[in-house]
Amino acid sequence: MDVLAICIVTIVILFLSVFITKRKFGLLGFALATGSILSTIWVDKSAWVLGMLNAPSDSLVVAGVSAAFILAPALLLIFHDGKYKSFLGRVIGAGLFTLLAMAFLVEPIGRVVISQGVFAVIYDWVVGNKNTILVVCLSLAMVDILMPKHNHSHERHQSH
Repeated sequence: MDVLAICIVTIVILFLSVFITKRKFGLLGFALATGSILSTIWVDKSAWVLGMLNAPSDSLVVAGVSAAFILAPALLLIFHDGKYKSFLGRVIGAGLFTLLAMAFLVEPIGRVVISQGVFAVIYDWVVGNKNTILVVCLSLAMVDILMPKHNHSHERHQSH
């Protein structure tokens, strides 16, 4: 399978996984940030371990390990925290999650992809705006976490 196809499938899966589960963006956004830090710390060590085990440790494998470190915390937390009630909230949350994930994944993707065509335009835009994307998305994740959760328990008690 072509690396470009893998990237496109990853983007679609990331978006749909958050959209379908209706999960809020805040916790998942910070989980991606945690994964990025873990990736920075552990990816070189994991390449060394793969080499010691005589397992392949070429750029594609290292990029895959790095991406796995970045995505793992968010995927582990995908069934935690609140849910969006509205369709628009789900679309925005899933879109922000996917955009933030792509900002964190541009470095491992850049190790293995020679961007061409439409993908090159998108990839170059994400690379050129990575810091802005990180600041805006992580700030919005903080806002999302701080938003009060609507508690329906008081409505049930008043209806009796």
